Amino acid sequence: MLTAATIGMLSYAGYSAGWAVYDVIAGARLEWWADLGLALFALLLALGAVFVRVRLPGGLAFAIGAMLGLQALAVHTAAHLKNGITPQIGRAVLAIVLVVMAHTAASSPPRQR
Repeated sequence: MLTAATIGMLSYAGYSAGWAVYDVIAGARLEWWADLGLALFALLLALGAVFVRVRLPGGLAFAIGAMLGLQALAVHTAAHLKNGITPQIGRAVLAIVLVVMAHTAASSPPRQR
């Protein structure tokens, strides 16, 4: 389950970074600092996913902080694109599921090989 949480976090990070790059290439609809922030928090989430996978103390908190940053920028994006609250609920549910999966797997003892 820890692997699935890690892959989910890496996918979320990749999506966020990809969206920022797409926004810059396709004609910026957001400010430059918002796109840069999305890319930065995506990088932090990818790093946090690695920390979660190796069970580094504080790694899950690091990943949660990055997901909260992405959520804050998603609210900003929704205000510009007038998407409404539905995408925000989806992102929040995804983040909660990933955190619960990682926490559940990290609190169990490691398997012996």
